[in-house]
Amino acid sequence: MTRGILIRSTGGPEVLEWAEIDVPAPSAGEVRIRHTAVGVNFIDVYDRTGLYPMPLPGILGREAAGVVEAVGSGVRTLKVGDRVAYTSTVPGSYAEARNMPADRVVRLPDVISDEQGAAMMLKGLTAQYLLRRSYRVKRGDTILVHAAAGGVGLILVQWAQHLGARVIAVVGSDAKAELVSRYGADEVIVTPREDLVSRVRALTKGEGVPVVYDSVGKDTFYPSLDCLRRLGMMVTYGNASGPVPPFAPLELSRRGSLFITRPTLFHYIATRSELQRAATDLFKVVAEGAVDIVVGQRFGLAETAQAHIALEGRRTVGSTVLVP
Repeated sequence: MTRGILIRSTGGPEVLEWAEIDVPAPSAGEVRIRHTAVGVNFIDVYDRTGLYPMPLPGILGREAAGVVEAVGSGVRTLKVGDRVAYTSTVPGSYAEARNMPADRVVRLPDVISDEQGAAMMLKGLTAQYLLRRSYRVKRGDTILVHAAAGGVGLILVQWAQHLGARVIAVVGSDAKAELVSRYGADEVIVTPREDLVSRVRALTKGEGVPVVYDSVGKDTFYPSLDCLRRLGMMVTYGNASGPVPPFAPLELSRRGSLFITRPTLFHYIATRSELQRAATDLFKVVAEGAVDIVVGQRFGLAETAQAHIALEGRRTVGSTVLVP
């Protein structure tokens, strides 16, 4: 018997149902993975609430780690017993097992644990494209990171430090400020106690920063624009406070001919070669100790609703993992 978290309708955490599910034998080109750890991300909340529509009934979850327990015909790159991890455009990881296309799965190095693997694929690969492709951070850059104590945020802080950047981290409490400082943030702004724009301008001698990484969305959009220097890049990659409302492009011109991008991870790892290159880059900085994948919370898979309540209440730090 295989069980997972099923939703039959969109809504609050109460729609998450612990139920039996069917996991058939893997089709051609697929592998069946027995999950050992499952990652929790804000995109799962968007799926659950219907912000990102998905077929119903369905199973949430976009990343996990585990062991290959069956291989479909034509698969040559993986074998039974391999430790693997993945992130997927198609929800379905909130389960004890699932089938995945083999070309969307990567082997985990021995030095990376299953929990780290489950906590790092979506969040770590997101940090990889943010820092290396959306805006390529250079030594000496001063960057602004919102939600810096979260799963993606803590990886961004550490990786950017490794690249030689100065990191201004934005958090919502003193406890989170202490955490991000411990992981390498040079400056920390605690909102709403401190005014974001005036503090950033003071820290940059009035110039502003070349890039803002903003996963909060609606509540921080315009203040983030006001933190940018001339020709700066606004990277808005999440909607924790709600989607950014429509705005006039003239707002970018008024603030110094700014650039803006609204990227999605899966466009950056659309091909097998892109996925493998990004994963290799991520695994390298983790294996070297430059980036510590912080698992701040663990819940049983059957307790997924509690994990969502904690995540939406901003009561989590680092990554959250479900243990089947």
